[in-house]
Amino acid sequence: MGKSCCVTGRRRLPVSQIKRIKEEHRREIEFVIKDGYAHFISGMAEGVDLYFAGIITEIKVQNSDITLEAAIPRRKRLDAKDSAFQRLIKLCDTVHVTLETFNGGVYMNRNMYMVGKCERIIAVYDGRDSGGTAFTIRYARTREREINIITLEQE
Repeated sequence: MGKSCCVTGRRRLPVSQIKRIKEEHRREIEFVIKDGYAHFISGMAEGVDLYFAGIITEIKVQNSDITLEAAIPRRKRLDAKDSAFQRLIKLCDTVHVTLETFNGGVYMNRNMYMVGKCERIIAVYDGRDSGGTAFTIRYARTREREINIITLEQE
């Protein structure tokens, strides 16, 4: 397995920015693959995580060296009725559940797990000081990870 890369970003994106974010995501993913990355991890939340996972599954069709891991914050998420989630989870090479039951830190634990396994993080970030994306970026910096930011414009 090559180097690993994960994603962090917002669940709800402004509709006016979704197309641009997906295009930039694809370019960034193709760049990291050329840079020797072959293992990708998604937290599988709606929004940025699922866009990322979708792009990886498309690339996997033509590149069998690419693997996708789902990092699920809690077991119940696997039962989600969301059809996009269910389609993508079936295409993952591995599924890792960070906690069996819900507690206030499930998302933080999941994000720390992903950063711990990756050398590079792709972040879709709007510059806010609070929230999961901001926490993940700060944590990745303490772990001296490379962070590539796709700017999300605040509306």
